[in-house]
Amino acid sequence: MSAPEMDSMASAIGVSIPVFRFLLCFVGTIPVSFLHRFVPCVSGRHFYAALSGAVLSYLSFGFSSNLHFLVPMLLGYASMVLCRHYCGIITFFLAFGYLIGCHVYYMSGDAWKKGGMDATGALMVISLKIISSVINYQDGLLKEEDLREAQKKNRLLKLPSLLEYFGYCLCCGSHFAGPVYEMKDYLEWTERNGIWKPSDKGQPSPFGATLRAILQAALCMGLYMYLVPLFPISMFLDPTYQEWGFWTRLGYQYMASFTARCKYYFIWSISEVAIIISGFGFSGWADMTNPPKAQWDRAINVDILGVELAKSSVQIPLVWNIQVSTWLRHYVYERLIQKGKKPSFIQLLVTQTVSAVWHGLYPGYIIFFVQSALMIAGSRAVIYRWQQATSNIQFQKTLVFTNFVYTLLVLNYSAVGFMVLSLHETLTAYGSVYYIGTIIPILVILLGKMIQPAKPIRSKAKKDE
Repeated sequence: MSAPEMDSMASAIGVSIPVFRFLLCFVGTIPVSFLHRFVPCVSGRHFYAALSGAVLSYLSFGFSSNLHFLVPMLLGYASMVLCRHYCGIITFFLAFGYLIGCHVYYMSGDAWKKGGMDATGALMVISLKIISSVINYQDGLLKEEDLREAQKKNRLLKLPSLLEYFGYCLCCGSHFAGPVYEMKDYLEWTERNGIWKPSDKGQPSPFGATLRAILQAALCMGLYMYLVPLFPISMFLDPTYQEWGFWTRLGYQYMASFTARCKYYFIWSISEVAIIISGFGFSGWADMTNPPKAQWDRAINVDILGVELAKSSVQIPLVWNIQVSTWLRHYVYERLIQKGKKPSFIQLLVTQTVSAVWHGLYPGYIIFFVQSALMIAGSRAVIYRWQQATSNIQFQKTLVFTNFVYTLLVLNYSAVGFMVLSLHETLTAYGSVYYIGTIIPILVILLGKMIQPAKPIRSKAKKDE
């Protein structure tokens, strides 16, 4: 495709040439992933996965992208070879350090807002894959009784070959936008072992699940393209916005946040299509159905209705950027909890801070994830506890609705910081609604400290018995 043709097509859909080039390569991961099914041997599949991912990166971001990917990949592999006992913690800090350096050098958030595109987003995904594979290799040294269930499932007893490792990190362009998945699952899929081993149930067909994900992607892209001119994030600094009434400003924050989410829904739906059609998205058979029905849950990165209609803030990490949330739970949150002790707000705050740093060092990211920690703490520690403590059905329904409104309000208010990124724009937007989404979670947490609900009815009944 010539430069003038690319320019005219990019203009037609309202994006810059770098974004259009990325979209072409990103959609290209679908046929590339499909062709992986037909590569005949295991080593050939690893080579195809690595080579196709590197080529797509080159076409999308340029030659330097693969050099950036090589640095943490080689550091991680070297740590496994040279220092297995401490390779996990070494790689965690080296990979994050390099990622932060790239964030600072490229200032990717500002570039993305202006229509630019670089490899930092893909590096974010690769960094998580590198860290998880290295930590799982370190976990292979530990006694099984000392491990959590996730550690038992994902640990690596032997060092992956360099070809396996490269294939995992770059697999068919899945590093463009995720989802993040485990090395052990990748190896079993490539070797056609585990749930991918041929069985008497036959070969699961991916086409129904693929069609559903394509339709979801098309709907979300259509919604985004329709809404984005109506609710630009630049409006938060516009004097007209400041003249609106409180409820209008709050409503605009909701619509701007929803519009931004539609973009992520589209991106993750395309990723889901690629993973499903490759066969890797297969997650087993639903034996409760007759005949058994193939399930394709492995690639799902978002539950759209689960996000938009979340009844509790605690549900958000379970339905939004699901695979990264799972990674944060297994490799940060759970590993901060000392054996025999209950998790506290500190573990939640550290986990959210790691997530913020992973996204970049912009104030908007930091504020958003601190806000998220407050939002989840308020919902979990207070509203949910009151729901569990009361036996009054009407009061329970009132609390469920309160939790829903609380989540809707605080989530969409907080998301503004994630979109605008700068401290000035974030505080201006928050201040325009009197910091309501910051004040309410803090008040809810303080209220929970002062007024403790009675013990849950079920616990009391058990005690009486």
